[in-house]
Amino acid sequence: MNDLPPDLPRLRTLETWLVMSLDRVRQQIAAAEQREAEQQRGEERRLPTPDWVLELGIGVGAPPSEVHAGHCYAIGRRRKTITREQALAALSEGVRACVHCRPDTDLGVL
Repeated sequence: MNDLPPDLPRLRTLETWLVMSLDRVRQQIAAAEQREAEQQRGEERRLPTPDWVLELGIGVGAPPSEVHAGHCYAIGRRRKTITREQALAALSEGVRACVHCRPDTDLGVL
C-alpha cells in the first residue's frame, strides 16, 4: 500500500511542501538554539547573589533603611553589597532588619 500520489506533478508539489516545511523547522531549531545560547551566556555573566545587602536611604547622606539577606525579593533599587560583619554592625547601630527575609535571625541577632 503506497500513500504517495502516483503522478509527477503531485509528487513535485508534495516535495516542494516538504522542503518548505523542513526549512521552517530548521529556522525554529536555529532560533531555539540561539535563545538557549543567549540564556546560557546570561547565566554565566550573572553576578553571584550576595550574602547580605544594605538598602540605602533616599538622598545624599541619608541613613540606610534596611538590612536584607542577599536572596530577599524585597530589596529596593538603592542597595549596597555588604559583608556579614557589616550587616551585624548595621543591625547593632539600629538599622531595621527586613521583615520578609529576617536577616537578624540568620545572623543570630534577636
